[in-house]
Amino acid sequence: MEERQPLTVKALTKYIKLKFDYDKNLQGLLLKGELSNVKRHSRGHIYFTLKDDEAQINAVMFASAASHLTFVPTEGMQVVVKGHITVYEAGGSYSMYVKEMTEDGVGNLYVAFTQMKERLGAEGLFDARFKQPIPTYPQAIGVITSPTGAAIRDILSTIKRRFPLVKVYVYPALVQGEQAESSIISCIKQANQMNLVDTLIVGRGGGSIEDLWAFNKEGVARAIFESKIPIISAVGHETDFTIADFVADHRAPTPTAAAELAVPNLPDVLAHFNQLNVRLNHSFNTLFEQKKTKLFQLTEHYIMKNPHALFEQRLMYVNQLSDKLQFVLQDQLNRHKELLVTHHHRLSQFNPMSKVESSKQHVTLLTQTMSGCMTQRLLEQKQHYHVLLTKLEMLNPLSILKKGYSVVTDENQEMITTVANLSVGQTVSVVLEDGTIKASVEDIVSKVN
Repeated sequence: MEERQPLTVKALTKYIKLKFDYDKNLQGLLLKGELSNVKRHSRGHIYFTLKDDEAQINAVMFASAASHLTFVPTEGMQVVVKGHITVYEAGGSYSMYVKEMTEDGVGNLYVAFTQMKERLGAEGLFDARFKQPIPTYPQAIGVITSPTGAAIRDILSTIKRRFPLVKVYVYPALVQGEQAESSIISCIKQANQMNLVDTLIVGRGGGSIEDLWAFNKEGVARAIFESKIPIISAVGHETDFTIADFVADHRAPTPTAAAELAVPNLPDVLAHFNQLNVRLNHSFNTLFEQKKTKLFQLTEHYIMKNPHALFEQRLMYVNQLSDKLQFVLQDQLNRHKELLVTHHHRLSQFNPMSKVESSKQHVTLLTQTMSGCMTQRLLEQKQHYHVLLTKLEMLNPLSILKKGYSVVTDENQEMITTVANLSVGQTVSVVLEDGTIKASVEDIVSKVN
């Protein structure tokens, strides 16, 4: 039997935990079931069991995630949860760590919301690099919402209170029901085509997930993403999140907050301008005093008291420059004269006719040398030719015919080298030096070894 070292319980449990943690199928799970054994810890954690008719699993929702719940989980409640499965090493048991929870009444919508959020996020529609900045001092604001809802009243009253100088364009849209998606998309495109506003606010008041569902539609998300005008999303209340919130350039928790984000507060602007005015006056006064002091110093300078001294200094400087220029020019002239004398001397020593005569003699010598080399080379090639011709003649098979030999061939002009290739009555050709004889074989006598 093979000797094996036993594992510790800790090592085995850690190994099993790693298996759970690295299994992609156990990450980002959506589970539907009934809450049981719900216990809320004093620190805000929620421990519970999620079960159905045939099985159950322990689960925990830590305080950081539980603080975002919009309802109170209770015993027997049907819910949909999202989270991952892992192993609690100390207890040796596996549990589900829940990040999000919603009531089962909206479970299907929540699943659709989660799937779309993940898909559009993977495409990059939520990336910060695509977010446009909101203008600080807009001239016109566009509002896409229901013209009769509370949201438009909150937005208009907030803008009027904070920054009444801005123009407001309302694009009436359906924000609930089957036609809401196309209505919102149409208003976003219309605002971009008209290009009258610096910022768009898109939203509505609070409601159930069904009421807000138009802002979870893919068409609305893509229209917001493609908008050239920066968009502030203001859908529902502070705890409500929609796909539009993630795609928009900025998300406001409420319509009122969206209006506050879209325009500055006029009193704050005026206060800021006053501060700038004070700083400007201070800077101007400081600069004025500095220039005034500088002017006084200049007027008190001895040059200003005696301007002829400045003229005399400049005249001396000009005379110095004139003398320096005269010296430099004279030096340049002397150097060029010396160079000219040197070239003239070299030129006088140069005799072109002697150079031509020397070159002619050199050419004659080269011509004679080349002629001798060519003659010698031609003689060597002739001798080599005769040697090769002699060798070729020796290798000529017909040259042997001059010595009285003959060559015998059959009807196909194939050379016969043995009597084994002949038969009685066969016609052969006998090639001699001066002609060919046609002959018939009458008898064959083989050579006796």
